[in-house]
Amino acid sequence: MSKEKGRSYLHYEIIGAEKDAPWMVFVHGAGGSIRTWKFQTEHFAKNYRLLLMDLRDHGFSKNMAPSYDAYDFDIISNDILKVIDSLKIERAHFMSLSVGSVILQKLDILRPKLIDRMVMAGAIFDGSKFMYAFVHCGKLLTYILPFRAFYSLFSFIVLPRKNHRLSRFIFRRQSKRMTTEEYLKWVRLYKPFFRLIKQYTNRELPRPCLIVMGDQDHIFLGSAKKFAHNQENASITIIKGCGHVVSIESPLIFNKISLDFFEGKPTPDEVNVDKPIPYKWKDLKALSS
Repeated sequence: MSKEKGRSYLHYEIIGAEKDAPWMVFVHGAGGSIRTWKFQTEHFAKNYRLLLMDLRDHGFSKNMAPSYDAYDFDIISNDILKVIDSLKIERAHFMSLSVGSVILQKLDILRPKLIDRMVMAGAIFDGSKFMYAFVHCGKLLTYILPFRAFYSLFSFIVLPRKNHRLSRFIFRRQSKRMTTEEYLKWVRLYKPFFRLIKQYTNRELPRPCLIVMGDQDHIFLGSAKKFAHNQENASITIIKGCGHVVSIESPLIFNKISLDFFEGKPTPDEVNVDKPIPYKWKDLKALSS
């Protein structure tokens, strides 16, 4: 642990309804930032008070104190809880994306009474041998390839199709804020990742959870289906025509389904993608500016 001075709290923003409105907390994935949720904030801010945070090393959450040589999910989760406690939030809905779903699983273990309902987009529940090999190879490649080249390759593996281009574009742009050293610390989370996944999938889920996946999410969809099938309080909606990052690729459908869930309304098992977001380069640059 370093004694260097730095930020005491994650960078965060509060957006939305008045102070007495219910809280909704957003947890982005590895390589993302607050801007990951740019297609959600306006929709949910009408009825909720939104708390958006840049995770450690991401966005504007740089030079966090204390610093660590290696991370685990307790460190990442406690960063979030420190902000939540400072705002005196006792209960909230939660929304996560990709690796953010793993962080949300840890929060659910550490502070179960904090979470009311939760939506996990592109959720990860896979602790299989395939996933172990995938992550371990990724760690090795970071020592061979430049960080930017590896991240580009990784984004194509997870998001290979033309209609995934916007997701790739946004995440590559956001990841430019991360240094190679910072990214390697997040890659090394694969060790506690497998222990946490096993612990979480083998426990009974104590609260309503909606998992929203794309039918083109070829790496993580199978394990998400299995988790939803095995948990009485979990349901899954599959958006046909979407990849891993459903909140970006089909925001209108994703937002409606999620809001219905938070309000206790029924959600569909499957739904077709809404009108695709443009993916010409000039349109992507305009959207991400």
